Amino acid sequence: MEQLLKKDFYFELPKELIAQDPLEDRAASRLLVLNKATGEIEHRAFTDIVDYLHEGDCLVLNNTKVIPARLMGVKKETGATVEVLLLKRRENDVWETLVKPGKKAREGARLVFGDGLLTGRVIDVVEEGNRLIQFSYDGIFEEVLDRLGEMPLPPYITHKLQDKNRYQTVYAKYEGSAAAPTAGLHFTRELLRRVEEKGVRLAYVTLHVGLGTFRPVKEENLLNHHMHSEFYQISDEAAELINSTKRAGGRVICVGTTSCRTIESAADETCRVRAGSGNTEIFIYPGYRFKVLDNLITNFHLPESTLIMLVSALAGRGNIMHAYETAVQERYRFFSFGDAMFIL
Repeated sequence: MEQLLKKDFYFELPKELIAQDPLEDRAASRLLVLNKATGEIEHRAFTDIVDYLHEGDCLVLNNTKVIPARLMGVKKETGATVEVLLLKRRENDVWETLVKPGKKAREGARLVFGDGLLTGRVIDVVEEGNRLIQFSYDGIFEEVLDRLGEMPLPPYITHKLQDKNRYQTVYAKYEGSAAAPTAGLHFTRELLRRVEEKGVRLAYVTLHVGLGTFRPVKEENLLNHHMHSEFYQISDEAAELINSTKRAGGRVICVGTTSCRTIESAADETCRVRAGSGNTEIFIYPGYRFKVLDNLITNFHLPESTLIMLVSALAGRGNIMHAYETAVQERYRFFSFGDAMFIL
């Protein structure tokens, strides 16, 4: 197999095409339809997705819920400002976090948020400089977090989000993500109802999205890149929906790369999805053979990111790079609040 290099997934993106705000109507995005077999491209509206779904298909959606994981506080000893991003709950009230600036958060440092509604103590420094913080508060942690926390928007979004719910899917259920599964942001309840009326079954899986999603690939040779671990869960019902769809000859269509990574992680050597939970570090890039996924609804991803590598594995690097070039020419909106692509 030829060597895969990071630079092979680079494209020029004008800054003004990075969507800074969600559209007023979730489903009003544009949809670029890419035929992975022929490379042909169509330009449609996102609501037209219903035309491409057929009776007997299964749509797989990630029902994780983003927590308002960004906390602004001060260091108790000096009053210096610190920003804490909650990454992963370890046990009870200990969280793995990303602290900026890190040098102000040595072991033993005490942090104060919301005039003391929430306090924290750095108890350890772990891999990549992340901090383990033990939090203290009165009441219920989630309620305190809802009052004090902000949505952890990606670094390329500079506008303040007016409505927290716009960085959640309408079917978000289980809290635990540091980022939204953004392909799902295009769906309204009405659109999902139309999809079901067409005879398409909906399978909900959970993958808590970590900040590894935004971490750049630093290795020039892709094979040297290490993915961050993320927790996933698949119910018996969801696994059976997906497996019975495949048995009956229907298509399994994932909404977003997180749903794709979940079912591919949970598939065994016979290409059956196993119910259960676990942690995945799956890295999908060209040369990967998909076990379950047939088609994918996704957003437009960052240059040289693991996500553009994943869609290239499905549709072919040449087709994807051409589609992205076309999307730039046609002024599609990119990234989390941007337009969508359907890889058919």
